[in-house]
Amino acid sequence: MTTTPSHQDIDTSVSLDDFRRDGFVVLPDALSPDEVAVLRDETARLCRGERGPVAGIETARPGDTDDDVIRRYLCIHHPHKVSETMAAALHQRAIVSALTQVIGPDVKAMQSMLFIKAEGKPGQAWHQDEFFIPTRDRSLTAVWIALDDATTENGCLWVLPGSHRAGVIYPDREHDDPRYDCTVESYGFPYQESDAVPVELPAGAALVFNGYLLHKSFPNTVRRGLRRALVNHYMSATSLLPWGEPRKDEHFAKADYRDIVMVAGNDPYAYKGLADVARPGVRPDREGGCDR
Repeated sequence: MTTTPSHQDIDTSVSLDDFRRDGFVVLPDALSPDEVAVLRDETARLCRGERGPVAGIETARPGDTDDDVIRRYLCIHHPHKVSETMAAALHQRAIVSALTQVIGPDVKAMQSMLFIKAEGKPGQAWHQDEFFIPTRDRSLTAVWIALDDATTENGCLWVLPGSHRAGVIYPDREHDDPRYDCTVESYGFPYQESDAVPVELPAGAALVFNGYLLHKSFPNTVRRGLRRALVNHYMSATSLLPWGEPRKDEHFAKADYRDIVMVAGNDPYAYKGLADVARPGVRPDREGGCDR
């Protein structure tokens, strides 16, 4: 993925006061229109299986259009493992600039998720990303990049501003609400539904938010339309990452997940080497849960 010269001149500063107070900031011009178009096209290539094996991808039928193919899926986990374009998006200039401001100079990525969410597809109940990806230093940061205009009608994110500040991971429980694809939800937090605010974004904008921030999304209720978004997760490279199932090999012996991508600064644990354990796959709408 390349950045057009005019796009290099955008302001990449973020308000640290806003981020610390609210737990999120918006980057209005994270990607140029051309970059968004490239990622949309790559979404179709991934859903056709043209970029390598993705667990759960079906063979396209003769005559299927790109639109037909991508509507079959809600989310692809770890697309950066098979797509050079998705991998390059981890390093996008405006996003990395924001990350070094809110995290620090040394930043690593451990996950990407490509959401498609056609009409009728579900959202996800209240949750905190740090519940699924536990870090040792609370530096987990998500970057939610809109590839279509994200609105309240097609299932944009809703957030509870300031819910990260307590530094508490709230308990979770199973639910049977058909509006959501995940069978667990956070509960027991001191906020009401009326405290939630929608974060509507134009295509190319990005929401950067703290791993402790409570957030959710609703189903796509438009008559026809997609709400595509690329969501990448980052943290400080100076912290270990005790994520994933324990494994009896050198990469997991110290409870440090090493299937990472460095996007800024230095990796103080480079002496451990890197692992290649994550595999891209389709997330089921509900039955498979929401493990990340």
